[in-house]
Parts: sequence; structure tokens; C-alpha cells
Amino acid sequence: MAASSSRVMLGPLVAAIDQGTSSTRFLVFNAKTAELLSHHQVEINQSFPKEGWVEEDPKEILQSVYECMERTCEKLTQLNVDISNIKAIGVTNQRETTLVWDKETGEALYNAIVWLDLRTQSTVERLINKTPGRNKNHLKHKTGLPISTYFSAVKLRWLMDNVDEVAEAVLTHRAMFGTVDSWLIWCLTGGKSGGVHCTDVTNASRTMLFNIHTLDWDPELCKYFDIPMEILPKVRSSSEIYGLMKSGCLSGIPISGCLGDQSAALVGQMCFQEGQAKNTYGTGCFLLRNTGTACLLKPVMSEHGLLTTVAYKLGRDKPACYALEGSVAIAGAVVRWLKDNLGIIQTSTELEKLAASVGTSYGCYFVPAFSGLYAPYWEPSARGIICGLTQFTNKSHLAFAALEAVCFQTREILDAMNQDSGIPLTQLQVDGGMTSNRLLMQLQADILCIPVVKPSMPETTALGAAMAAGAAEGVSVWSLRPEDLSEVTSEKFEPQINPEGKGHVKHSKRCRKPDGMAYRCRMLWQPCWLSVP
Repeated sequence: MAASSSRVMLGPLVAAIDQGTSSTRFLVFNAKTAELLSHHQVEINQSFPKEGWVEEDPKEILQSVYECMERTCEKLTQLNVDISNIKAIGVTNQRETTLVWDKETGEALYNAIVWLDLRTQSTVERLINKTPGRNKNHLKHKTGLPISTYFSAVKLRWLMDNVDEVAEAVLTHRAMFGTVDSWLIWCLTGGKSGGVHCTDVTNASRTMLFNIHTLDWDPELCKYFDIPMEILPKVRSSSEIYGLMKSGCLSGIPISGCLGDQSAALVGQMCFQEGQAKNTYGTGCFLLRNTGTACLLKPVMSEHGLLTTVAYKLGRDKPACYALEGSVAIAGAVVRWLKDNLGIIQTSTELEKLAASVGTSYGCYFVPAFSGLYAPYWEPSARGIICGLTQFTNKSHLAFAALEAVCFQTREILDAMNQDSGIPLTQLQVDGGMTSNRLLMQLQADILCIPVVKPSMPETTALGAAMAAGAAEGVSVWSLRPEDLSEVTSEKFEPQINPEGKGHVKHSKRCRKPDGMAYRCRMLWQPCWLSVP
């Protein structure tokens, strides 16, 4: 009795599973204040069996979720917080990453093929070659996406063509396909003993099998890729009860929110109004701009190399909201590459110190096209390049060039987004692990020539999933009405560069015309690119 009476009373709590490319986290929020109470994080191992291949172990992904749950619950108990107050769980995940498993054994039939993976390049080229006019946008009118190695359909096609266990399971009607959200929800709600096989509209819209107008799997698209519809998960909204946890410390709690990570960040940044945008700096870099619902008009389609995607659908009877998205494959991954492949830093925090020590790249340019170029080019054959080296160049200049590369790639997709919308953004809301790098944030403001606004609570992706879960019908502990949303405290980085490119107001060492790298990126895979000034 004494122990229970000392428990902290906080009202309803909502948890979120944030399963990303490089780590898994479990976080618990106060539904009334959006305060983060506790969390735990576990890194995920990636394997690279061949050049361009990127895989992860589905068992490790699932086990990391259980570990994070257990450890977070232990931490809450130590804080005298009653875990029975957790009323719902949301799921947010790395999108496009593709899994196939056996519904009878519950075992994955191959490693998860990660969204960055390039093994399907020949498949993509073959598909594009058979379209009228070799048009990579042949399916865009239905999917909002170009035909690219990035999306799930071509990864699934590869698995069916190259993995005997997958092909056999499909033939014997034992195969289940899903992105990471589907795998986790199926396993957590019972797996082979009645697990729920579902996904939400945001994840489904990243497969190239989903019609963004009808909000369901499209028979013609499935026929185009020769994929049987019976292996696909049921498409649900982003906020409804999918099923109950069947094991672990939170058994019996409903899983009631599901959003792809970038959509979750848009919700967590509270970008509910048309025209609002956010940029997430994780393994990759993803800029999403809310373009509203499609009640009267069709979803906005890009003319400048961006994607049209489903932003969220917060309830079964709620309208779907859409977004324009600019996707950059390599952002935080360049830090990991500098650490693991080159060994010039031991920890990610060292990168900022190195770069700040010189304050310039000294003419060194870095294009980290390790997985080709995504938006706005969609050029899978592009490869990374470092140029402008002299005898004076050292690892500090390379560190600075790596940060600039992230910022210049963001500048390119922001320019494309401004062209598509016709209304330039006046500030950029940001989140993600790399935003802890203050030099990066200042560089980004300088290169965009607009303020960059970073929330003081950085876990906006998990927050978005928690909001969707807490707001679900049957849970209803989190109000998404504008007047009820918590006020967000933030830090603003103002540009310190002359828009005419005549230098920074304060940091003269970093003088650079803001779109210099844009020209170099644009010419990367053309023979004459070095001649561009």
C-alpha cells in the first residue's frame, strides 16, 4: 500500500514505438501536456552483403522493440509512475523497408530490405524501358511516385524473383508482405496466433501498389508488378484501434496509431494547416509540406521532381490529408560513413567540433550520393563524390563539407517545393537527430536564407505517433483540436548571410554563394560538371 500511495499521478499516458533505420526507441508521453516522461533506445545493426545492398534482421527489429518497452517500463516504475496509466501505443517506422514472412511459422523469410537498398536498379531500368517514352513517371498519376529503387514494390518483386523461400510461400498462400509497421503490429498482436495484418495509408502510399485517390491497393498496379493482392496487409487509417498487445509488460494495451516516420513528424510538429512544412534530419532528410485534403481538388502533383504522398488520415471517417515531399537519401548516414568507413571521428558529436574548428570547407565539396540521388533528380546511377581537394584540405574541412552537403540538398528540395506551391516558405520547422548540431542548423538557415525553427522537445516523430494513438476512437485521451494542442517552445536560427551571396553578416569565414553546391549536385552525373563555376 505504501508503495502504491507514493506513485506519481499524471493522468493518461500514451506510448510510441519509433522504429527507425538506425535505432528503435520506445517513448511515453503525458497525453494532457505532451511531456516526454521516459524512453529507451537500442541501436539496430545494418548489413551490407554486396555493394549497394542494405539489410536488417527482422528478429532483431522485433526484439529491440520488446527490449525498449521493458526498459522504459522499468524506468517509469523507478520514477513511481504507474504503467497502468498507459492507455494506448502508437507505431511509427522507417518507410518502404520491405519484409515477407510466413504466416504459419511466424518467421521472416529473408532479411528486411532497407529503403536505401539499390539491388533493384536493373529491375527499375527494365520497368522504365517498357513504359511509353521510357517515362519513370508512368505510374505517378496513381501513386504520386516515380518508378524508383526507393519504393517497396520493386523490393518485393526482387524477393519473389530471387528468394526461393519467398516464391514458395507465395505459391502456397503462406506469404505475408509488409513494411516495418505491418511486421511489428502483426507480431505484437499475436503473430501466427491471430496477429492483425494491417498497415496505414501513409505507409501504403510508399509502396507503388497503392492508389492515393481511392486510398486502397490498386489491382492494375499489382498486375503491373505481378504481385498477388492476397499477400498485402489491410489498409487502415492512421488513428484507430488495430488490435491489443498480446505479450510483455503492456499486454492488453491497444495499438491505435500508425504513421510512417515522416508523416508522424509532420503531425508531431503540428503541421495541420495547408502550407505548413517540416524537415526531418535522420538517416536521410525529408521535407514535407501539407497540401491539404482532396475534397474538391485532386492531390497536388509535383512538376519539379517531388513526391505526392498521403500525410495522414486521423480516423476511419476523417479525410486523408496529402503532402508534397522532397526525399534525400543521405543526411545523418554521412556522419556514420565518416565514423565507420573513414574513421575520422569516433562519435557523431565530434563532427560539429571538427567543422567548427575551421568554419569553412575551403573549396571542398562533398556530394554523398551513396544510394544515387533522390529528389529532385531520381537518378539511381549517381554516385558520391568529393572534389576541390588541395594539399591544405584536412579532415576538418571534409567535416564542414559534409554538413554543407546536407544543407545544400535541403536547399534543392526547398527550391523545388517553392516552385510547385508558388508560395515560398518563410521559415522551416526542423526535427531529427542531426538538429542537435547547432552549426548545421545555422548553416541551414544561412543557405536557405530563411529562419530555421527547432522545437525544444526533439522527439516529434514519436510524439506524432502518440498523438494519433491517443486520439483514436475508443481511446480518446488526446485531443487534436487546435485549441487543445500544447504550445511548442522552440529555438530559432536566423540567417546570417547576405541573400545576394556577398557573405555572412557575422561568419565571414563561411562566405559562399548559397546555391553553389546546387549547381554541382545538378551536374554530378554529367561529364562536364567540373566546368560549372
